[in-house]
Amino acid sequence: MTLPIPPLDRLEIAKSLLLTPFGLDDSHLSQVLATLNAHRVDEADLYFQYTRSEGFSLEEGMVKSGSFNISQGVGVRAVSGEKTAFAYSDNISLDALLEAARTVRSIAAQAQAGSARMSSLKLAPSRDLYSGIDPIATLDSTAKISLLERVERLARAKDPRVAQVMASLAAEYDVVLIVRACGTLAADVRPLVRLSVTVFAEQNGRREMGSSGGGGRCGLDCFDDALVGQYVDEAVNAALTNLEARPAPAGEMTVVLGPGWPGVLLHEAVGHGLEGDFNRKGSSAFCDRIGERVAAKGVTVLDDGTLAGRRGSINVDDEGNLSQCNVLIENGILKGYLHDAMNARLCGVRSTGNGRRESYAHVPLPRMTNTYMQAGSMPSEEIVASIHRGLYATHFGGGQVDITSGKFVFSASLAYWVENGRVLYPVKGATLVGSGPECLKRVSMVGNDMKLDSGVGICGKDGQSVPVGVGQPTLRIDGLTVGGTA
Repeated sequence: MTLPIPPLDRLEIAKSLLLTPFGLDDSHLSQVLATLNAHRVDEADLYFQYTRSEGFSLEEGMVKSGSFNISQGVGVRAVSGEKTAFAYSDNISLDALLEAARTVRSIAAQAQAGSARMSSLKLAPSRDLYSGIDPIATLDSTAKISLLERVERLARAKDPRVAQVMASLAAEYDVVLIVRACGTLAADVRPLVRLSVTVFAEQNGRREMGSSGGGGRCGLDCFDDALVGQYVDEAVNAALTNLEARPAPAGEMTVVLGPGWPGVLLHEAVGHGLEGDFNRKGSSAFCDRIGERVAAKGVTVLDDGTLAGRRGSINVDDEGNLSQCNVLIENGILKGYLHDAMNARLCGVRSTGNGRRESYAHVPLPRMTNTYMQAGSMPSEEIVASIHRGLYATHFGGGQVDITSGKFVFSASLAYWVENGRVLYPVKGATLVGSGPECLKRVSMVGNDMKLDSGVGICGKDGQSVPVGVGQPTLRIDGLTVGGTA
């Protein structure tokens, strides 16, 4: 087992990759910060990043493509009020940093004489949630290709109806260094891996798909035989189940959502509406509702960036603030929003450690980490058995949400029709339509089987993508609209 590395060691790794090769040290950082602070800015930071990534993909029985990429650069940001000035460059040098600092500070008035002095830089607090391992180096190329070929063999051996297998393996080694205008330094070394499996099955001229996969902040050696076999079983079983699926009924009905990945509905329909920028601007359905009931009793929703090894976890956010476990909804009552530094300041609260950005070329935004609903007390079998006529959805594909109204549309990629408590047959083409706030109020049963997703989540917002996690227990929602094909 590889142990996490402490903050000071992460800082040394970050400096060795992002400062030393370019002739930079703490004195140069202080010089750039002094240039930024020569004008009255509310926030300012330097965001250095080094990223090395690799990927392989298999199709038609062979590994057809591989990729390897290295990127590095620095973003310089200054914030005054609601205004943000931002510049970035893949040229890391003192001259480039000073030029960027002089450019972005122009959004604010010149400070009083002497205010640009900087004390010595200090290390910000940080967590130790994952190792600083380089996941690309945890398996050699032969082993990576062999892993994908094993996926192909296992899937085809499961059933003769398996017609096509696609698999991909990705690894990323991400090192960031954040230097804040107040003189604090924060660094993180973020490994990230993912294995994806997609299976197509054919029968009597019909072709259906099933998918699975997972990963997290660890090495590629986490994909042992048992885990690879689990992903293959899930993908093949989903494809074969969909071969038997009938058209989904439509109308208002009871819907039960399975544990784990169906929490993506919670992420999209509710989580985005609780991000601080939407609420500060008054564009969220949850705006100005702190302390109000927004969900049924028993519904507690958290955003937790402190879960060890999880895909959405971070030791510090991309502004250098400590990641946190934030209670968003407690027993149905809205408790708070997710904030980056700017939105927190403008709302008169503290940052929740949710300032995240895709890369050094992007500004931070309030973003989710691992968003999930806590478990209740009901056994999942009893929840499914309680359905008179309705849908049991265990996996979702794509979806859309309107932040202002909270309305969402989600397609179920694996679902079953249930009557009198009995699961009768799989259905396809089921689409869930509703409002996030209203949906939470209609939760009538919460299972005791809370599960996080397997580690595949990617969240998009304002053109930026970041890794996230979702989760929930089995849930019964009454009176949800299902758009079907029957």
